[in-house]
Amino acid sequence: MTKKYIAVAGNMGSGKSSLVDFLCKYYKLKPFYEPNEMNPYLEDFYSDMRRWAFHSQLFFLSNKFRIHQELAEVPGTVVQDRTIYEDAEIFAKHLYLRGLIEKRDYTTYQDLYRTILRSLNPPDLMIYLHCPLRTIRRRIRSRGRQMEQEIPSEYIKRLQSLYKE
Repeated sequence: MTKKYIAVAGNMGSGKSSLVDFLCKYYKLKPFYEPNEMNPYLEDFYSDMRRWAFHSQLFFLSNKFRIHQELAEVPGTVVQDRTIYEDAEIFAKHLYLRGLIEKRDYTTYQDLYRTILRSLNPPDLMIYLHCPLRTIRRRIRSRGRQMEQEIPSEYIKRLQSLYKE
């Protein structure tokens, strides 16, 4: 079997994990999920974004790099729920543009990201999921992650606009 790497991209609540679950079940693929529950900064980030944005993004960057290394070693086709590219080019960028990550820290983050990129193979296929804001808000409420319940709609809208870019 030829090695293939499929990435599923999209805003929070867009259905990435559900699609990854479906693809893996239907096609017997190996899934790689976003390490949200492992991020020791995430809860703090949602309560004080300015204080914890850089820390949280650095955690995701290092863990996504590890995940990319792991998925490269798995034979056959793999599916990843949210990529390192989204972390750097959507989420970290958004936090920087909003002034929640200082320029010096963002420059350091981007330098590390560009260094990591040189050692990665990009996905063979990237599936982008887009949902209306109302659907995203409903899904965030229904999945019940307490730390996500107070995310401002404006934050989600700004992420949507970066995905469109």
